[in-house]
Amino acid sequence: MREFHGKYRESLFGAFWSVANPLTMIVIYTVIFGNLMGNTLSGHDKTLYAFSIYLCAGVITWNLFSEMLARLNNVFLENGNLIKKSNFPRICLPVIVTISALINFAILMTLYVIFLIVIGHWPGWAFLAIFPLLALQILFAIGLGVFLGTLNVFFRDVGQFTGVILQFWFWLTPIVYTWSSLPEKARAILQYNPMKPLMQAYQQIFLDQQFPAIQSLLPLVVVTGAFLLLGAYFFLSRVGELVDEL
Repeated sequence: MREFHGKYRESLFGAFWSVANPLTMIVIYTVIFGNLMGNTLSGHDKTLYAFSIYLCAGVITWNLFSEMLARLNNVFLENGNLIKKSNFPRICLPVIVTISALINFAILMTLYVIFLIVIGHWPGWAFLAIFPLLALQILFAIGLGVFLGTLNVFFRDVGQFTGVILQFWFWLTPIVYTWSSLPEKARAILQYNPMKPLMQAYQQIFLDQQFPAIQSLLPLVVVTGAFLLLGAYFFLSRVGELVDEL
């Protein structure tokens, strides 16, 4: 409750401001990149509708990931007074960040679903595949975010560095451009981006109206498990020092 009161207190439009930025991004990218990248959507009509579907599938889900990672990066610093209380369940902090980001995501996804229904491009049963993808994405963000958030308490430059990395990471992921539009050398490098198969899976659901290929996500499953273990170990082993630093 404190999280939402602090965010929307004395705000006339409330939750709208949480979705205004990604909505603005979608409109700008559609106008700027629609005519440039629309021709690279093989097997689809070369219209702004097709590119908008492709773009929204990536931007909306990426926004959930980037919001969680950015918030988790500073969650321990922002809530130092709570962490110092011995009876406070510290696991609540990542949960609060996740729920808050999911609410913003749900608002955007609802608007997106309405848009798909209106233009007659509902993905059907393939839409159900979004839930395991979201679970994987959230766990990846939590594992990486808790690790970076703990590290940020001891080295404050980590917070600034993460913001810069997120900007590069967005543009190194096929969201506003298509994978087929990249030269072969770029694909050889960017194929190691762990978010690449996840974004493509979302795009396959909403644009191609198909269930994504599960095997392409196996490397991300391994990376997610590794970061969950690393984040938990690093936080638990340093929690005493973390309290002192705060």
